[in-house]
Amino acid sequence: MPALRPEWPAPPGVRALCSARDGGVSGAPFDSLNLGDHVGDDPALVAANRARHGQALQARPVYLRQVHATAVARLTHETPDGTQADACISIEPGVACTIMVADCLPILLCDDQGHVVGAAHAGWRGLAGEGGWGVAESTVEAMAQALALGTAAAGPRLIAWLGPCIGPTAFEVGPDVLAAFTATDAAAVACFKPLREGKWLADLAALARRRLRALAVDRIHGNDGSAPWCTVSNRSQFFSFRRDGVTGRFAASVWRD
Repeated sequence: MPALRPEWPAPPGVRALCSARDGGVSGAPFDSLNLGDHVGDDPALVAANRARHGQALQARPVYLRQVHATAVARLTHETPDGTQADACISIEPGVACTIMVADCLPILLCDDQGHVVGAAHAGWRGLAGEGGWGVAESTVEAMAQALALGTAAAGPRLIAWLGPCIGPTAFEVGPDVLAAFTATDAAAVACFKPLREGKWLADLAALARRRLRALAVDRIHGNDGSAPWCTVSNRSQFFSFRRDGVTGRFAASVWRD
């Protein structure tokens, strides 16, 4: 399967790409374009796959050490791979904000003038955060601060693209996940479908949309919760930790020319 090129109204000079699992050199169970260096794959093969992803981007992807938290790194050409953060932003051309996933939701962002780009790793823990403040809020705040320090015109608006993730027919969760989202947003219960006693099916993309809209990010594209976006059910296209346990990681990247 080819990589996904986000269909979103990004301004000229903003590029984005989401890799698929084919087109790399790793063997099973990481076959084949595994970009994760923390999953047990041969480091030399991961390096070769990352080189291929960088060639596809024609930019430098910066790979974070993601820990399901809310820290945001501001990337430059000097930022090393392995920087611990679950989101990143950049104003520097040629530096690709990159998020690795295998069921969690990658969120790509840019402002409508193309001054800053950002990416967030939205698993349920990072998205829920603490007290209603999660990785989406942290990323949007960091982008707003970057714009305030730059030369952007007043009143920029952010645009979001949601990548593939575990879909609403596959994401079985317990009461802890339900409570994490409804504690500060009772209406978020609409994103949970009762399955059986103590279990629900959660719509991660819909939960992200609620968080983004609450931040006045109302231009949201990509994952609508339908079957083609589900990492679990699309084995040939996406890695899925929930489905396979030991598996690779694909990546979503956004950058400025």
